[in-house]
Amino acid sequence: MADTALLDVDGTLVDTNYQHTLAWYRALRRYGHTAPIWRIHRAIGMGGDQLVPAVAGDEFEQAHGDDAREAWVEEFDPLLPEVQPFDGARDLVAELGRRGWKVVLASSGKQKHVDAFLDLLDARELCEAWTSSADAEATKPAPDLFQVALERVGGGAGVVLGDSTWDVEAAAKAGMPAVAVRTGGYSVEELRDAGAAVVHDSMRGLLDGLDSTPLAAPSR
Repeated sequence: MADTALLDVDGTLVDTNYQHTLAWYRALRRYGHTAPIWRIHRAIGMGGDQLVPAVAGDEFEQAHGDDAREAWVEEFDPLLPEVQPFDGARDLVAELGRRGWKVVLASSGKQKHVDAFLDLLDARELCEAWTSSADAEATKPAPDLFQVALERVGGGAGVVLGDSTWDVEAAAKAGMPAVAVRTGGYSVEELRDAGAAVVHDSMRGLLDGLDSTPLAAPSR
């Protein structure tokens, strides 16, 4: 009985994936690791606890992981003024609430970034709750954040909306269907292979086709 819409934020509601990629590139270079930018992009959607060892290796994580994550915050913060919501993002959040969904923003971002994006979207009154990286021991592709987000609103079952294969994999581990948008730069094939039930190119496209997705209406 799905009653809760769990929405990823970075790359899904707001256009941040390439800013995050650049910030991680610069942060890792501070500690002597130069990763190909395309490889960093392929890891965007993971939380920082997962991304650093995935991109730079376990030895780097042990030696510099926490410092690199702090450096990433320092590199990303100046890019915040460049971030914009995707066209239709706020409309989608409002429409899901109108249809009766409990709407939760299930983000693995820093709390201050989540707050900034909530203000950018003007969506605080549209959401019943939101999460940050502080709310779970392991971030995506682990299922923890989606489970925490569901528990936070007393939901019975959830449907996930995300932009990355990591969102889709985390949803599957949590036993939830996933709807995907290509706004993070992942292909239709990648998202479907990861388990997405439906993939749309844009937020507007998703809104127009909402009735043919698992987010059409809650089943409570």
